Amino acid sequence: MNDWLPFRRLALLGFGLIGSSLARAARREGLAERIVCADRSVNVLDVARRLDLVDEAHADPAAAVAGADLVLVCTPVGAYAEVGQAIAPHLASGAILSDVGSVKQVAIRDLGPLVPEGVHFIPGHPVAGTEESGPEAGFADLFRDRWCILTPPPTAGEAAIARLAGFWQRIGSRVEVMDARHHDLVLAITSHLPHLIAYNIVGTADDLETVTKSEVIKYSAGGFRDFTRIAASDPTMWRDVFLNNREAVLEMLGRFTEDLAALQRAIRWGDGETLFNLFTRTRAIRRAIIDAGQEEAAPNFGRRPKGAVRKD
Repeated sequence: MNDWLPFRRLALLGFGLIGSSLARAARREGLAERIVCADRSVNVLDVARRLDLVDEAHADPAAAVAGADLVLVCTPVGAYAEVGQAIAPHLASGAILSDVGSVKQVAIRDLGPLVPEGVHFIPGHPVAGTEESGPEAGFADLFRDRWCILTPPPTAGEAAIARLAGFWQRIGSRVEVMDARHHDLVLAITSHLPHLIAYNIVGTADDLETVTKSEVIKYSAGGFRDFTRIAASDPTMWRDVFLNNREAVLEMLGRFTEDLAALQRAIRWGDGETLFNLFTRTRAIRRAIIDAGQEEAAPNFGRRPKGAVRKD
């Protein structure tokens, strides 16, 4: 890692939470001589310029990738095919093309066939985020002590993989290399299914007729509040995740439904032993996540108190 050199031009396509956080982190760590972004939203581009997060801001992704030696696609995964078609003729030979989406098979399906010869295609996924969205929500430490999973195809060169891994390591991430299909299965249970459940529970509460909406909000206990935090995530991004990782999500959803039915039977028949054993196992998972450094043991899950200012 000691001989790692900054990229000449880093192009970030899509400038929401992840893209703007990458710009902040890359600038702070000196990982690119020039940082540029592209976004279809004029308001987003104005924010990027106003906050001085990039050296250039473009509406046309082709202009952003021209001459770039690292291109990171930070759009919702449903836009990959459109973005790929727009940038493919303009990618520089020797450049690394990657992404940040949480479904890797769609990256290989929609971006892979469009990549010109001489461009290193290495899909990636930083397992980090918040329920907030937009460039103003970004912060440089978003990726610190979080995993970034790379899913390079067999044709990817080792030198390019190491260079991209070095980029993520320098902004604080731990890097893992994984098969794309296996990644999608893992994320289906650790991320996608929990979001689907959260959206459903909050939607059910909103549809209840026996409990008013004001009561749901006024008397929300900690568990429901946590679900609402997850369910506040970007709807476009998550719509695209579920549509593009449907097989893995449906597989995990089927398993979850079976386990939920067993839990329902235990409650109906007063089977306290089954309930206690399950709750004991799941409590151990929580402790393991804390021990692995993926969560804080502090009260209220380490969340900032009201009025606290987040530092970059």
